[in-house]
Order: sequence, then structure tokens, then C-alpha cells
Amino acid sequence: MTQEENRQSERRKKLIIELIEDDIYVPMTEKELAAFLQVRKEDRETFRQILQSLLAEGKVQITRRGRYVKADGGCLTGTFINNAKGFGFVEIEGRAEDLYIPEGKTAHAFHMDKVQVELLPGRRGQRQEAAVVRVLEHGLKQVVGTYDHAGNFGFVIPDNGKVGRDIFVPKEFSKGAVTGHKVVVELTFYGDEKRSPEGRIAEILGHADDPGVDILSVVRAYELPVEFGEKVMNQAQRVPEEVLESDKAGRMDLRDVQMVTIDGEDAKDLDDAVSLTRDEAGLYHLGVHIADVSNYVQENSALDWEARERGTSVYLTDRVIPMLPHKLSNGICSLNEGVDRLALSCLMTINGKGEVTDYRIAETLIRVDRRMSYTSVKKILEDRDEEERKKYEALVPMFEQMAELAAILRQKRHSRGSIDFDFAESRILLDKNGRPVDIKPYERNTATKIIEDFMLIANETVAQHFFWLELPFVYRTHEKPDREKILKLSAFIHNFGYRIKLTGEEVHPKELQKLLDKIAGTEEETLISRLTLRSMKQAKYTVDCTGHFGLACQYYCHFTSPIRRYPDLQIHRIIKEQLRGRLKEERIAHYEQRLPEVASHSSKMERRADEAERETDKLKKAQYMADRIGEVCEGVISGITQWGIYVELPNTVEGMIHVSALPGDYFYYDENSYEMVGRDTGVTYKLGERVTIQVKGVDILTKTVDFVLYEEERDAT
Repeated sequence: MTQEENRQSERRKKLIIELIEDDIYVPMTEKELAAFLQVRKEDRETFRQILQSLLAEGKVQITRRGRYVKADGGCLTGTFINNAKGFGFVEIEGRAEDLYIPEGKTAHAFHMDKVQVELLPGRRGQRQEAAVVRVLEHGLKQVVGTYDHAGNFGFVIPDNGKVGRDIFVPKEFSKGAVTGHKVVVELTFYGDEKRSPEGRIAEILGHADDPGVDILSVVRAYELPVEFGEKVMNQAQRVPEEVLESDKAGRMDLRDVQMVTIDGEDAKDLDDAVSLTRDEAGLYHLGVHIADVSNYVQENSALDWEARERGTSVYLTDRVIPMLPHKLSNGICSLNEGVDRLALSCLMTINGKGEVTDYRIAETLIRVDRRMSYTSVKKILEDRDEEERKKYEALVPMFEQMAELAAILRQKRHSRGSIDFDFAESRILLDKNGRPVDIKPYERNTATKIIEDFMLIANETVAQHFFWLELPFVYRTHEKPDREKILKLSAFIHNFGYRIKLTGEEVHPKELQKLLDKIAGTEEETLISRLTLRSMKQAKYTVDCTGHFGLACQYYCHFTSPIRRYPDLQIHRIIKEQLRGRLKEERIAHYEQRLPEVASHSSKMERRADEAERETDKLKKAQYMADRIGEVCEGVISGITQWGIYVELPNTVEGMIHVSALPGDYFYYDENSYEMVGRDTGVTYKLGERVTIQVKGVDILTKTVDFVLYEEERDAT
């Protein structure tokens, strides 16, 4: 939507609200409102969308007879999240806890529908119960699944288990699909108490066993945009191969400053470089140099609209779906070795305590000396590899100073209470056909920590600078945990002899960090670490600088990855306009209007990308374990629900031991102690407990792995 279209939409909303709130207004249906306001026939769809938007924002309500009335606060609007067992939840923006929708109170809402709900008197655990009053808008238009042919019709079994019901497809709408095809089905009917949902096949992705179709199915399911449009590609093709002389003018020339990039071996979009010197007074002069992507992606261009819509690059197991075309991300915007590049640099002076005593943010011209890998820098600093140190002899002193400074910065963050959850992450290795052949843990070493520490301090410095300038900006914020969750965590860890100090029923991040330090190396470390993580909220982008709880800092933003994150690209534009003295009243008003939507949309796209990445990892892990049925492994209990026990293996694969498969007793889940308890014997299974399991089965469709306790299997034989 263009700025003019957005303004027009807001004017129409205001007109409708004024009408509905007028004392002489008589409740009307959509059709009656359209007639009263003399909406042209060709504008009826736009008018309907405006009414839906007002409902979603909670500014108006709709009665059971379909008449629009003034909002009284009794009804809430949110997104319905279905559960295959018949109940569901409704997510409401700005509300800490989802609403629980009992079975029979869903009004046949479909997964991801926008719904209106009314609160019920009961509660389920910590969640308020509610009933769906009306479905306002269907959120899913298409579903990805596996086609199953059945004579004169067929069914699509959805990949997403939350959809809950198979989708009926008449033969004439099957598009020739056969059993086993992965398909995209367009929904034509969403189902009720008598009939299943119905649809027509929109696209056949290929057979489920064809290489690459499994990941493509995830891409389609999350509606991830893959191809770039013609206008976008045409703009990308016009971007120069080398930095133009005209673009170099007026920039700070840092081409003689020794600097490097440090990335993974297979990285191609190198958007950050670092430089470091130490003077005679012991002060460190750190430069964090970030590719000036905004020089080539102009605001409101086709490239910009596409990047804004995507929000972020998406990193799936076998592919990257970039935010920007490769012509930019791997070309002129990549800080490749030995070539001139445009950058935005944060140049900081840091003392021996890790304090930034001076800094400058500048538009710069740089030239990277060497493209380094994490592996190589690790060899130099940790392994003291003589061959590697000789190869990069001129850079070794700088790397050693970088390790010193990174350790100082890390200690400073630790002292203020920054929380570091060091859970195992993995890298899934695939063969040429996309089949998983190995799962290896990601290694955090000195080199990865150097880059992490330097990027963090640059992000903090930039955020603090613009906060005090009182200019519109996009911050990365992380809210304090909910009071109820912290109180529950506090009560639970008391059973282990630990405590966290609360101030007015709130907790300082340093208290959680102290807790993690105390439990390090203990049997209960995994258990308490996971419960602490679950008590935290999710970080997001906002226009208000409310602080970052997890990092224990007041000012934070994302400045360092404009190739792959739109908020970074957005704030680069603001930084450059401020540096050039162009942030006058008109531009400030422009950003005040634009940035809330940018922050909100970017947060949503980040969540979508995270979910898609998790789904592809679950899929490949399930495929990996399908070749290992019967193997015996030791794992750690990572989760407990009323349905069973989750066990995580050392390779990060997680599977479930169903409660019905637990040996010799009736087990139930005690949600107060997070334990699975045998009703008769008192045998308990606890989070963090080590168990030996045997791989029982794998369901590729649901991406799940089933385990059984190995002792039970042995006794049974």
C-alpha cells in the first residue's frame, strides 16, 4: 500500500468510526453501511477490508446479527490457533497470555482465522477461557499437504497438524494429482460440524519422495517469497559492479586501516568488517564497519518494497531465501577482500573496563585486507597453529588484541547481568539429494565470540546515540518476564535450594544470570535453564526504547546486518539523513508515520522465518532418525506434557516417549513440579534427568520421532 492509499484508508476508517459513534446511528449491516455511505460497487471489496481492519483493531464490534456497533470492550479480536484435539487458543496483540478456547466454543473457526471472542468465567491453568463469537476473516487461503486419491475424489492431508482436518477435493478439481503428491490446495469451504473443509488443487509441487520437494513444501506452507519480480531484478541489474567515484565523495576514507571480515567458510554475503588498534594509553580503538546497503536500495523503490515485505532473509537447511537479490547481497553490498566498498562505521574508543569513552558514527570508504573464517581465527588464537599464524603473520597481533577486548566486553556484560543461554545448536549436513547424513553441533569459539561481542557493543552504541537525539528510530527490545512466570520459577527452584531475589515481584536480569552461574555443571542445570528460558518473552522491534532485558541494557538496536534484516537497512537511512543534516520536521514526521508499521511487520516476518527454519530442521532430523530405528541412545528429558516425555539426544534431535509407553504404572503430569508421576508406584521422571532410549518410530509427515525407554524394551524381550 502506498502512502497515499494508506492515508485514504485512514480517512475512511475515521469516517466510519465517527458515523458508528454518533448518537443518532442505528446499527447497520455491511451492505447497509455501504449503501448509506454511497460506496461504489467497484470499491465494495476495499470497504469490506476497512471494516475487517476496524474489527481487528477493536475499534468497532459486530453483533450476532451481523450489524456494526461501537466497541464496548466486552469483545476482543485476535488470531485463532487450532489444536487437532478440538480446542484452541486466541492470540491477541498486546495481551501477555493467549486465551484458551474450549472444545465446543470454537464456532468452527479454522486455524489462523481472525476471530471475535468473548471472555468466559473459567480458567484453564494460567489462561483465561473464552468463546469464539464470530469468524471475521479467514487467515489461511491455501494449505500445503499430501494428496491421497480415493476414486472420484481425494483428500489433502495437511502438513501443518494444527489445521486438524483433511481437505476434501472433488475429482474435477484435483488437477491430475496422484497419491503421494505434495500439493498446494486452495480452500473453497472451511468446514462445519457436518462437512469437511473443501478445496481445489492450485499447484502440484512434486512427489513427496522427490529431492527438494520436502523443503519446497515448507516454503509454500509459510508463503515465503522465493523469486524476485521483474521490476526488482531490473533495478538490481542496474546496480554497478564497482563503487562509483561520485559515491566516494564526502566519505571518511579508511582504506588504509587494517581490517578483516570473519565469517563461516560458506558465507557469501559479508556485511560486517572489524578493525582494532590499541594505543600507548591502553585504549582500544574498535571499528565496526557495516555495508552501506541503503546507498543501493533507495526508499520506496521496487527493491525497497520487496525487502520491506520480506523483512528478513530466511535460512533453511538446504537453501537461503535472501531479502535482497544476490546481485547486491553477494556483489556490491558484500565487503569482499581487496575491493573498495561503501560502509557505515561505528568507531569506538574503549577503555580497559569495557566502557565506550568516545565514539563516532560515519559514512566511510573501506577496503577489507583479508576475508577470514571462524575456523582460521580459532586456529590462530586457540590452537596456536604455527602454520596458520605464519600465513596471517601481519594480522596475528590484531587478532590477539581482539580476543583481549572481546573478553573485557563479555565480562562487562556479565557484570551488569546479561543472560547467556548456551544451549546446543546443530548443523545438518545433507547429501546431493537433500538427505541428511550427519548432524553436528555448532561450535562457539573465540572467533565467533569476538564478532558477537563487537556487534553487540556497536548496536548498543548506535541505539544510545539516537535515543538521546530524540529522533524516530527502530529499536530491538526485550520486555521483562511476566510476574506470574517468575513467581512460578522462583517457587520451583526453591525445591533445589536456589532462590532469586525479586524487587516488587519483578526480577533483574542479573538475578537470573546468577542463577545460571550457580547451576552450571549441576544435574539440574538443563532443567532450570530451560524453565528460565521459558519464563522469558520474545524480543521484537519497536519504536520505543524500552530496553533489552536479556542483554541487561537500556539501549539496543539492530545496526549490523542490513543485507539480511530490514530494520537494519531502515535505521541506516535514518543515520545517513541525520549525518547529512536532512532530518528536518517533514522527514521526522515521515518516519514517525512509517516506523511503527516497519517494526511490527519486521517482527512478524522474523517469527515466520524462525518457524519455517524450525520446521525444516525438524523435518531433516526426522528423516535422519528414520534410518536409525532400533538404535539405543542416551538423552536428557527436555520437556514433559500430559501426553508424554520429550527426550533430547546429544545431536539435538528431540523425540517423545508417549505416556502410554511408560512402563508398569498409570502416569500423570504434575504441572506444579514439571514431573511425570506414577500414580501407584510414585516413580517420577523429571526435566533434565538422563535416560536411555531406543528409537521406536518416525512419522515424516508430522516430523515427529517416537522413543521408548530402553529398559522396558530389554525387559519385554
